[in-house]
Amino acid sequence: MRPEIEKGKNVYRIFIVEDDQTIAALMAEALGRWGFDAVCAQDFSEVLAEFRACAPHLVVLDISLPFYNGYYWCEKIRRESKVPVVFVSSHTDNMDQVMAMNMGADDFIVKPFSTEVLIAKISALLRRVYSYTQQQPALEACGALLENDGTLRFAEKTIELSKNEHRILKTLFERKNSVVSRQTIMQALWNSDSFIDDNTLTVNINRLRRKLEQAGLTDLIQTKKGEGYMVHD
Repeated sequence: MRPEIEKGKNVYRIFIVEDDQTIAALMAEALGRWGFDAVCAQDFSEVLAEFRACAPHLVVLDISLPFYNGYYWCEKIRRESKVPVVFVSSHTDNMDQVMAMNMGADDFIVKPFSTEVLIAKISALLRRVYSYTQQQPALEACGALLENDGTLRFAEKTIELSKNEHRILKTLFERKNSVVSRQTIMQALWNSDSFIDDNTLTVNINRLRRKLEQAGLTDLIQTKKGEGYMVHD
């Protein structure tokens, strides 16, 4: 599920899930100045219901929340939506960032942060997600067809992919029969090196491989030790 953008306007709705009212208000104010429609969560026991009512184009999600933490709500959101999720947290441990990515996050911003950084990251992420050209032809490898709608079709099966999973396969399919370095894939995923450690890409690759294997696509993504990955057609 992906919300529609009003035709002729770039009115993006941002759903802020932050229990510190001061921080939430500062983020909402900054987003408003840049033309975004910011909506702050009110009932932290009903985040998923408020998410559905808001139908946002992007979610800003804190980790430490009343009732249930941000990981819990991210997992709930991911079960029904591919909307971008940006975690904001004072947690600085690498495993927190790896956990966030494993739950389906698209970026992670450590508190304290400047609103300029927040706006820049949100704007870049929205451009990547919603400016995607639907007229691009589907990519094919090993009998699998990678569609622009975020799915992979193989043997009459339709495999739903997360945004990161789709970007990984798109990068590999575009360069099929050639080794693609880890750095190239990470650049395609995050367009920077600000949200990357050595485990983050591996987490994404392993999760994608399990999903592909369940659909009968065994060994589609091959590891070339010390070089990167490839799809051999």
